[in-house]
Amino acid sequence: MARDQADQLLDRELEEMPADLRWREWMRRIEAVLFASASPVPRAVLLRVVGQGVSVDLLIEDLMVELTDRPYEIADVADAWMLRTRPAYAAAIRTAADVGDQDLDLREYDVAVLATIAYHQPITRDGLKDIFGKEISRDLIGRLHARGLIGTGPRSPRRGAPYTYVTTDQFLVAFDLQSLQDLPDREQLEDAGLAAG
Repeated sequence: MARDQADQLLDRELEEMPADLRWREWMRRIEAVLFASASPVPRAVLLRVVGQGVSVDLLIEDLMVELTDRPYEIADVADAWMLRTRPAYAAAIRTAADVGDQDLDLREYDVAVLATIAYHQPITRDGLKDIFGKEISRDLIGRLHARGLIGTGPRSPRRGAPYTYVTTDQFLVAFDLQSLQDLPDREQLEDAGLAAG
């Protein structure tokens, strides 16, 4: 069924329901959409399943309270929301499920390159070379891109301009960040000896 047809079949307003049941139904719809999505769901998508003028933020807040005792929670990632397992249950999931494809399996150097991209984006391979003092392999860039952690950024409008790299929403999800503002302060990392000055 096409989305337009589904839109016509979905009663968003639920005017026949008492207000408290209507609110609960909208919460359940949001939970269902988040559950079914493999990536963070933006507000505009969630607005398509609730009544006109309804606050998605308030529905999310109420849903967060309702999920307090559950092994999963709602996470705010890049101005969108997703369901994720609470960290306390990570070991149980690793024991019971095949999550090998979800493991980032990044070496320390890979993480350093990824962090450099995050802090200096958009950045070219030459920019990375200037920082690291050596060429960054296309293979490493390809692996980070294949895992969805980086993407291609803006290019200069001049002919033959180099590609730039930026982090993605998947990067934010993988490192449990809401936005790039949640990255550790570079000065603090330098003081802790975790980054070059």
